[in-house]
Amino acid sequence: MNLVAKEYVAAQNPDDPGVLVLSKFAGAAAELTDAVLTNPWHPEGVARDLDRALRMDLAERQERHRRLLAVVSRSTAATWAESFLQALLATR
Repeated sequence: MNLVAKEYVAAQNPDDPGVLVLSKFAGAAAELTDAVLTNPWHPEGVARDLDRALRMDLAERQERHRRLLAVVSRSTAATWAESFLQALLATR
């Protein structure tokens, strides 16, 4: 369920949030599209993305966090279980 990235988002102070830098190959990347998505196999790109995250202004960090938190808040263990069971039933 790739919870570590979601836990990071949930743990942030919304007034001064950090920036989630996430591998574009992580499972959570499909949902957490407001993270700074990076390709860990390209060192120059990772450096550029880390620099971007470190220089990001407060307003952009807050807006990204707001959108990420909305995704995290709607994706609970219960919603995951429901979607899993629905997919399972669909295989009949």
